[in-house]
Amino acid sequence: MLNILLVENELNNSLLENALKNNGVNTLKIQYSPQFLMLAKESRPDVIIFNLDTPSEQLISDLHTLDQQLPLPVIMFSNDGSNETINKVIKAEVSAFIVDGLSNDRVNSIIQVAIARFKQRQVLKDALEEARSHLEDRKQIDRAKAILIKTQNFTEDQAYHTLRKLAMDRNITLGEMSRNVIAMAELLK
Repeated sequence: MLNILLVENELNNSLLENALKNNGVNTLKIQYSPQFLMLAKESRPDVIIFNLDTPSEQLISDLHTLDQQLPLPVIMFSNDGSNETINKVIKAEVSAFIVDGLSNDRVNSIIQVAIARFKQRQVLKDALEEARSHLEDRKQIDRAKAILIKTQNFTEDQAYHTLRKLAMDRNITLGEMSRNVIAMAELLK
């Protein structure tokens, strides 16, 4: 069962809350406030849904922070379909932005699509981070090889095999061993 944090402009508006309950989800309903981030972190929802007239600059800022600290699928229902607002919410990593489209029969499919898009985005972010990490390791390996070539008169092949053997002997990655060699070279300067 999904746990949803529902953030609305008006707490007496029950249309979306009723639609969520009809779809069998647990809903915690709040009004947006400066304590939003703290409450989102404490309640650990599966999805956050906003039902607002227009997202404020503070909310957009909070969504950026939330995406950095606790990435979650975010759905936003809004009455503001301006290009500026759309661009802001996309940059804030909102999974689904629906303008003037709140209806009971669509809520479940909107949630499912938003969750799927969020998961896809997370896979891409993870792959990007892994590629960045590999690139950084590659840079460190090349730098460590250069140090060994310069200080030990190794060939490039000898430097690489020495790094690899050292890494295997210590049961660490080649990147970690390269950082150790670089740190040691810095220390001995």
